[in-house]
Order: sequence, then structure tokens, then C-alpha cells
Amino acid sequence: MPQLQEQDRAVLHQYMDQLVERSYSMLGYPCARDFDYSELYPTLRYQLNNIGDPWVPSTCALHSREMEQEVVDFFARLFRAPEQNYWGYVTNGGTEGNLYALYLARELYPHAMVYYSAASHYSIQKNLHLLNMESIVIKTDARGEMDYTDLEHTVSQNRHRPAIVLANIGTTMTEARDNVAHIRSILQSLALRSFYIHSDAALAGTYTALLEPHHPFDFADGADSIAISGHKFIGSPLPCGVVVVKKNYKERIGQLVPYIGTLDTTITGSRSGHAPLFLWYAIKKYGIEGFRERALHSLELADYTEQKLQEMGWSAWRFPQSLTVVIEKPSEEIIRKWQLATQGNQSHIICMPGVQREHINALLTDLQRSVQQKRLTAVL
Repeated sequence: MPQLQEQDRAVLHQYMDQLVERSYSMLGYPCARDFDYSELYPTLRYQLNNIGDPWVPSTCALHSREMEQEVVDFFARLFRAPEQNYWGYVTNGGTEGNLYALYLARELYPHAMVYYSAASHYSIQKNLHLLNMESIVIKTDARGEMDYTDLEHTVSQNRHRPAIVLANIGTTMTEARDNVAHIRSILQSLALRSFYIHSDAALAGTYTALLEPHHPFDFADGADSIAISGHKFIGSPLPCGVVVVKKNYKERIGQLVPYIGTLDTTITGSRSGHAPLFLWYAIKKYGIEGFRERALHSLELADYTEQKLQEMGWSAWRFPQSLTVVIEKPSEEIIRKWQLATQGNQSHIICMPGVQREHINALLTDLQRSVQQKRLTAVL
């Protein structure tokens, strides 16, 4: 069996040491780090390929289709999808989930106009370009939630066309959440006969569904599809996500592929069989109550972070039931050290599962030192 040369092994060990250091100081990006999938490590000896539709058998027998079905069932129940009328699959992440929803909506309404807010994830514009779909950007308020007055006015100018609206359930910078029920009521008030609402819930969808008071974003509130990221709140060594759609819509697309002996209704065809296995394991391990407990712990830490920053005199705020604390942009040194996502004069800290008070306190110490240095410079 071939072996690594010593110099290459040294590079690998150095890289692994860097991973430990970088993981400790990653506070600006929404990736849970409290997961442990060591029980599944033996499966890495096998190439698991969930090619095609999770519910349609394939001649390729090395897969995790049964687990993938359970994962989709879990999120369909969590998001109150219509019984017997939902379908979905485990994607490579939120971007693919959004792409699938837009693709499905385009097949339903080829001449529709797409509406999405200025705070939407950058992948939306990319996906619209790939699908060659016409779109209009809707304004947001100061914190990133969709401006519903602007939406109503803009859609009213295009009432002759079906509408596809993308709602954000946790925007990239501020974790703002759009109100799907309100969006639906606007479209109905304009007497639109054909419309489609997609919830991009990549960051906040999973834990938002677990909290009270309920924020309107799921199928019962008017969504036609929902996409989440699995590697964010749940946590996974592989980027992944889940998209859930209404089954009767999905049946408008798809094709039989004799080579693989199954129906392919997905975007990528060959898909990781390990990602559904990781999500299945986490769902079975935590369950609804376990996920809720993780969410409440993270919310408590976010509240602590916001409070300590304000006591320090550092500008900080967050939405209710949000893990994201928006702060005044610190020095470039602190941004790099703590990997803080930054846009304009704002940065943010995201208190994902696995982040502890010791991490926040270490960042607070750096910020306090920065404040003291500024004061000293001002005196001098």
C-alpha cells in the first residue's frame, strides 16, 4: 500500500493543527462545531452515491436512500408541509436548494417575474442568471427585512405576469426574517392568479421552526418550497442542505435515465450518500427537543454577547430569536483573527452551537483592548 512521504505527512500534520486553531476563532460564519460523527467513520471506506430521486430505486446499490427519505420526512413535518404532497432531497447546500426551487417555479410559470430583496444571499442573483429569469430587487428596511410596501407597489406594476417571490429566513448579515404570510396576503390582495413563494431558510429555518412565538415562513404560512443548510445549525463535516417542495409541483419535471435505472429529478444527479447519513444521525441523536435545547443555549449566548458588548460601549444589536449579533466594524486585525464577516461598517458574531462563553470572552477581551487603545490614542 502506498504511503505518504515524510515531508507530505509533515504538511498534513501542520494543516491539522491549523484546523484546530482556526476552528476555535471562527465566530463570523454560521457553522455549528459541536457535532461528533465518529460512529460513522467506518462508512468513509465506501463510496455512497445517492444518484437520482431518493424515492425511486436505482441499480446502484451503494447508497443511503432510506436515510435520505427520513431526513426529508423530518423537515417536511417540521415545516408543516402538506401530508402526502411533499418531496425533497439532500442537496450540496442552500445555494442548490434555492436553484432547485427557482427551477421548479420557472417550469410552473415560464413567464413569471421574480422578486427578491436587496438583502438576499448572493447565490440568488447567480441562480437567476443561470436560469435566465427576469427579476426585480425589492428594498429592505434598515435591518434587512423586506419592504412590503415596495413589494406591493412593484408587483402591482406587473400584475399581468405570475410572481415568484423569494423570502429570506435569516439574511446573510443581520439574520433578518421576511414574513411569508404577509407576502402571500399581498399577492392575494392584488388578485394574482399565479404565484410561487420560496423560503430561503438556509441559516435560520431549522431553529426558527422550533421557537415560540412562531415566525410565519413555512408551508402552512404560504410557502411553496423551503431550502435549508444542513452544515449550519445542525453541523456536518460536508456542506449540505435539504430542499422540500410540494410533490405535485415536482412531478412537472424529471426524466427516466436508463443508465442508472432510476428517475432523476434533482439538479446534480450524483449526490453524496454520506451527507444524508450525517443528517440522519444528528436527527436521531438529538430529535426535536435536543435541537430546541441547542437553539435555546445558542440564543442565551447571543443575548450574553449583545449585553456585554453594549456594557462595553460597543455598538451591538440583534433581531429577537436571532443567533447573529451585529456590531460596529472592529479593526482589520480582529476581523482576521476571529473571521468576522463584514459588510460596510458592520460586522457580525454568530453564536452557533459549539460556540462557548470562553470564545466570546476572548473576543470581548480583544475588543476591550481595542477600545482602550483608541482612548489612549485620543488622549495623546
